[in-house]
Amino acid sequence: MDTFDQLMQGFSVALTPQNLLFVFIGVLAGTIIGTLPGLGPMSAIALMIPVAFGMDPTTAIIMLAGVYYGAIFGGSTSSILLNAPGVAGTVATSFDGYPMAQQGRAGKALAIAAISSFVGGTIGILGLMAVAPALSSLAVSFGPAEYFALMILGLTAVVTLAGKNITKGLIAAVVGVMIALVGIDTQTANQRFTFGLPDLLEGIDFLIVALGIFALAEVLVMLTKRGKEGEKRKVTSLRLTRKEAKTIAPPVARSSVLGFFTGVLPGAGATVASFLSYSFEKRIAKDGKTFGKGNIKGVAAPESANNAAAVGSFVPLLTLAVPGSGTTAILLGALLVLDVQPGPMMMTDRPEVFWGVIASMYIGSIVLLVLNLPLIPVFAKVLDTPKTLLLPLVVVFCVVGVYGLSFSTFDLWLLITFGAIGFLMRANGFPAAPLILGLILGGLMERSMRQALQISGGDWTVFATQPIPAILLGLAILSLLPAVIGTVRRSRRGAEQDIDGGQEKEKVSERI
Repeated sequence: MDTFDQLMQGFSVALTPQNLLFVFIGVLAGTIIGTLPGLGPMSAIALMIPVAFGMDPTTAIIMLAGVYYGAIFGGSTSSILLNAPGVAGTVATSFDGYPMAQQGRAGKALAIAAISSFVGGTIGILGLMAVAPALSSLAVSFGPAEYFALMILGLTAVVTLAGKNITKGLIAAVVGVMIALVGIDTQTANQRFTFGLPDLLEGIDFLIVALGIFALAEVLVMLTKRGKEGEKRKVTSLRLTRKEAKTIAPPVARSSVLGFFTGVLPGAGATVASFLSYSFEKRIAKDGKTFGKGNIKGVAAPESANNAAAVGSFVPLLTLAVPGSGTTAILLGALLVLDVQPGPMMMTDRPEVFWGVIASMYIGSIVLLVLNLPLIPVFAKVLDTPKTLLLPLVVVFCVVGVYGLSFSTFDLWLLITFGAIGFLMRANGFPAAPLILGLILGGLMERSMRQALQISGGDWTVFATQPIPAILLGLAILSLLPAVIGTVRRSRRGAEQDIDGGQEKEKVSERI
């Protein structure tokens, strides 16, 4: 049976009334949960596993998968409207989505996010269907050394996220890596950066940092501008012009492919994919300087990448039984509980599950688009809320999300602390994006480096002698060169201007 026949078999499974109903329930629940910081797809899937126990295995996995990619799809709403990312994979969307909302283009930003998410998810599904077996073997070939080099390459994106001042961007990235190292070292059991506080032994959750640095800091910035607001901006049309559609088409295509391949790699996931695609598009764009100021490509790229990555993460899950993220780890547990063994034999032993899930993703993507596009005007009305009501709502939004993680008041103090840090960073010109990137990649990078050194017996040349790590590290160095050269040139120009200014002052004093 060829791939087309297998896909048709999958559609015959997914298009039954029962499975259609649970596709809708899954993506609707995921979309709603994705907009609420603190819950996310992991919590949603964990809560719905007991519901799935009594269901047919295929129906249950279709529903749980819908919750996963529905949450990634819906997380962009709060990122764009409130600068409060609903899930980690939509942090990069807020970089340009929120400025667009402030400019009165919230509707257009939401429409671009919805369309880009749909295209990214669709391309991811096509990739999953066509090259899952081949890509699963590629994912297995990536060892600790390869992952370390990949994380280094991802960390060089700090150059594009740092703006004009690379030094401040690097400082922010280092702080992010340091935050990622807080807690107990899993290999030595030593406490790091805990200051003797038991609440820090498990580390600092990403959501606390993201909501503090972005959402709470934004509230503080708005409070300092009280009474200085300009005229109220109207929400413009949701329709994209032909020129705008042509503008976002290449970034969406590139980011979808990049996101899918990133999602295939266990441990990378939608968050890393969104940052990589955003930094790549900013690096190659002619108008790269406008990224972070409301560039539509800055919304389209991460949204297409994170949805493609969410689908790509099913490749190692279904074909190797290797979870690529915390969410797919929960899905793996659900599969095993439902007596479905993922792995190389799944396509032959349980084709109705494998191809039924893939077919349901096609249907779910269409449902998400049809469901979200008509609701965009409703979502955009959030911006019409008076600031005196909106700001307290954002604070409540953040507090409920963070407190729901562990029901710890200490986490609320951390939220306030990172809100103050984010406010001070903005006041002093430090970009927040590199800090978040360092936080995301820091733990993965350290773990991969230590594993690679253990395997090689402490030989650091392992990163340069193996072909894949050497190529990735070489690309990382090359990506830094233009920024370093530009910084050197600017410093030389500044020195020359200082010399010229000093000489002119001497001439004037001599004339006097």
